Order: sequence, then C-alpha cells, then structure tokens
Amino acid sequence: MANMTGGCLCGQVRYTISVDPVFAGVCHCRNCQRYTGSAFETVFGVPEAGLKIEGELKTYDDKGDSGGTVHRRFCPNCGSGIVADASIMPGIRIVLTGGLDDPSQFKPAMEIFCDSAQAWTQSTDARQRFPRMPG
Repeated sequence: MANMTGGCLCGQVRYTISVDPVFAGVCHCRNCQRYTGSAFETVFGVPEAGLKIEGELKTYDDKGDSGGTVHRRFCPNCGSGIVADASIMPGIRIVLTGGLDDPSQFKPAMEIFCDSAQAWTQSTDARQRFPRMPG
C-alpha cells in the first residue's frame, strides 16, 4: 500500500507516504469531530521518516483526552487538515485520509472513541471498536 499521495483542497500542500501505515482507523472523539466539521476523522498512522510533505503548514495545538498535546497541522490557505502529531505517539505522524488522491487506499481496521460516536455512524463490519483510546 506504500507510495500513496495526497494534498489539500487548494493544492498548495502535497504529501507522499512511502511506507505502509502502522494503523488505519476512524476517530470519533469530539475534538476530531469539531476539527473536521464531520462526525469523525479518518487517519493513517505512519512512521515520521515515511512521510514527505511539500508546502507550508500552520499548526493548532490541541489537547487530547490523554492530556497530551496534539499538534493539528493544516494548509494556511484553504484550511484542509493534513497531519497531526500527538505527544503520546512519538515518531508517528497521523495523516488525515480525506486528502488522498486515491481514497480507496484507505481501509480502516479500527475505530476509537466510540463512546463519542454519533448514533447514525455505527459500523456494521468486523473492524475493532474501542470506547476510548486503546492502551
């Protein structure tokens, strides 16, 4: 699955993922809902060395439910979320999958913060579901 590409809505930020993700999931936490303006956020976790980003990013420092910082990075022109860096996952970059050039490459294996999930988003497949962040 490596060699995925994507970018923001306006095209000023582009990225390439050259490694296989260490996880692919859906986050239902309230902060991800607010950040995306949707019911959830779909993400890949990739080793930092396997992600190349071209273009300027702006950062909003958020606080996760763990109490740690989540650096949410987005295009300063169009506002598209690109990546997040969570202090509880050093060396892993969380890539928002909405910007993938080929979104069919995203196949979530888990859902987290399901306690905050909107009732109409309940999954019917066999992926793992966690009420909060798994340990």
